Amino acid sequence: MSMESLKVKIDGKEHVVRMEEDGGKIKVHLEGKSYVVETSLAAEQKDYGLVKEDKEAKAGAIRANLPGIIYSVDVKEGSKIKRGQKLITLVAMKMENQISSPIDGKVKKVMVKKNDKVNKGDILLEIE
Repeated sequence: MSMESLKVKIDGKEHVVRMEEDGGKIKVHLEGKSYVVETSLAAEQKDYGLVKEDKEAKAGAIRANLPGIIYSVDVKEGSKIKRGQKLITLVAMKMENQISSPIDGKVKKVMVKKNDKVNKGDILLEIE
């Protein structure tokens, strides 16, 4: 959980907003008040096979859960991987999103490299 400060303009007046992410929720602090914003990131990750809670996770394409820039590729083609192991870090809206393996397996093909721009749904790598 990290805290970020942003300057925003509301009705022509500048405000400092502090934000922190906490498990799929964003806490926004503005003028002494706190607001909780639920994000759809966890649901999107599940839709794209990036987070599997079921026991039937399978091999295949790992896709971007949202548009962003590849910050790091943490595996190579042929690497053996474990379920939950970090594969790629994607930066979107100044937040790092770690994409983990849904299964134990092997990296079949890596389609991206550091600093590549990706769109939601783009294939990042394939696992088997």
